[in-house]
Amino acid sequence: MNGKVLIIGLGLIGGSVALAIKKEYPNTTVIGFDINEQQARLAKSLKVVDDFCPNYESVATTADLILIAVPVIQANLVLENLSRLDFTKQVLISDVGSTKEKIVQRATTLFPRKNVTFIGGHPMAGSHKSGVIAAKAHLFENAFYVLTPSDVEESNEAIETLIAWLKGTKANIVTMTAKEHDLVAGVISHFPHIVAAGLVHQAEDLQQKSPFVSRLAAGGFRDITRIASSNPTMWKDILIHNRETLLQLIDLWLEQMKEVKVNLQESQEDKLLAYFQSAKQFRDDLPVKAKGAIPSFYDLYVDVPDYPGVISEITGYLAMEQISITNIRIMETREEIYGVLRLSFQSEDDRQNAADCISKYTNYETYTV
Repeated sequence: MNGKVLIIGLGLIGGSVALAIKKEYPNTTVIGFDINEQQARLAKSLKVVDDFCPNYESVATTADLILIAVPVIQANLVLENLSRLDFTKQVLISDVGSTKEKIVQRATTLFPRKNVTFIGGHPMAGSHKSGVIAAKAHLFENAFYVLTPSDVEESNEAIETLIAWLKGTKANIVTMTAKEHDLVAGVISHFPHIVAAGLVHQAEDLQQKSPFVSRLAAGGFRDITRIASSNPTMWKDILIHNRETLLQLIDLWLEQMKEVKVNLQESQEDKLLAYFQSAKQFRDDLPVKAKGAIPSFYDLYVDVPDYPGVISEITGYLAMEQISITNIRIMETREEIYGVLRLSFQSEDDRQNAADCISKYTNYETYTV
């Protein structure tokens, strides 16, 4: 495909889509805009975009595809600004926000004209890094990319066109209603962030009774609440936009916790066992290597001896094999095991290559959980 693509928002997601489009369609012109002009200039210097513009309105009416890659609150403002423009040619507009129903409804109201088609989008992949400097053309490979048109039957041609534009992402593109998307995203992404934040708040409150809470939380507790470290402003906005779904999920969760509480109060061992068994079964049946709404953590654990230089020794071997580490941490305690080094990687392949590398140069035991 040839044409002009406008990317509004040159962060990790917007930059990665831009790279995927440029890689698949080298003759396409990709123009970027970011409220931070320095970020836009960086995107151009990194060849993420072909050029950048001082304001997106000046380019929008000449674009074939407009991708809005800004936070959900700002995305609505961008849509309003775009609706004031005179689009004389057919244009396809999409976004990458993690809530869909409100923005699809808003776009339907703002763009009643036939030459403007809005299709909501949500690439369910990300990274623990941010900014355009972390953008990668393969970021969405094998991840789910959800499209939420306002009317599937009327938008068939537009959907196929958008899928074609996104071909370079190599994502698994699925189509559903905006309402269904917000329910699914609420269950598997939005609500878990609430639970993680709640667990952290509980630990903080109980630390007043025992200072050992924060000390021992350095192990497994820190791992299972990792998503609580996500951007607070972004998650506040997501919760507001998916409020109705999350209120329902909170009610369902409270009912489930009440049932657990009653079974615990009455020492109903069979029911408690069944509760954990069914949870284990469902969790074990989930896809292992597929990408989901929450970025996966590709962690490798290494039992290391306690002597100076052991970390630089291991990272040195990985550097020799050109294996990149996204995070590294010494864990004081983890299920009664001491001297554990946790290395985090961007992909399953990197993690496996790291395990092979460490086995090649050392006799340190490595394992995953």
